[in-house]
Amino acid sequence: MVRPSMLLALGALVTAAVACAPVSDTGTAGTASPSAPASCAKDQLPLKTPGKLTIATDKPAYEPWFADDDPANGKGFESAVAYAVAGELGFTRDEVEWITVAFDTAFAPGAKKFDFDLNQVSITPDRAKVVDFSKGYYKAKQAVVAVEGSKFASATDLAGLKDAVIGVQVGTTSLQAVTDVIQPATQPKVYSQQVDAVNALKNKQVDAIVVDLPTGFYVTAAQVEKSKIVGQFGAPGAAEEFGMVFEKGNRLVSCVDEAIGKVASSGDLAKIETEWLGSAAGAPELK
Repeated sequence: MVRPSMLLALGALVTAAVACAPVSDTGTAGTASPSAPASCAKDQLPLKTPGKLTIATDKPAYEPWFADDDPANGKGFESAVAYAVAGELGFTRDEVEWITVAFDTAFAPGAKKFDFDLNQVSITPDRAKVVDFSKGYYKAKQAVVAVEGSKFASATDLAGLKDAVIGVQVGTTSLQAVTDVIQPATQPKVYSQQVDAVNALKNKQVDAIVVDLPTGFYVTAAQVEKSKIVGQFGAPGAAEEFGMVFEKGNRLVSCVDEAIGKVASSGDLAKIETEWLGSAAGAPELK
């Protein structure tokens, strides 16, 4: 869902950014990181269940982030990243336990039943007030998807989408991007699940949907026949990054950051991205 030439370049940029980002006492999104455990040795990690790494994601678990709605199979970008990080922390595959946590519940205030959650959760200052994030493991832009031949499928800029009825999932940065960047004349239609927004597009209940770019390519390839990526755009400010989510104050964050850095510096993160997310070429920039 991110296309040929552009995704190889994007993968390199992501790898460089993640590998070079300092892991100091300043956390992502400008918040202080929790103190590191005395050691990142496996038996010293502050885990929900001793000897087990508990990882959460939503259900259904969508492609290309996961495959066959099964996070535990190691297939899909986020499943592969999770197991790569788990391996750096010293866990074997059978020592990783997956649980289901709804998308917007993952970054809500309060205690968590997971060690970390990964589910295309964008790092934002507001979210970082109530949960902690790892360093980013993927940089993403937003994508506008419409049905080929429809009125808005030929839009060449954001102004061309002003009169569109746009579908988007609740609680996502995609929704924020629609309201802040596109600023459509009609309030977007907000759905509790991404699949509901996709079905609304399929059934012509909305003119377009906005999702992250790799998901946009999956929608066009497998979910909505004769649909297309109208274009991609970024939210104002720094590039949007996905981070792993932790209970506020969790001392595991620094060890996971260290593991992400090792996966990035080895080149494995870029390889995982290329394998599962393809390449981002072919999605024009909307301004």
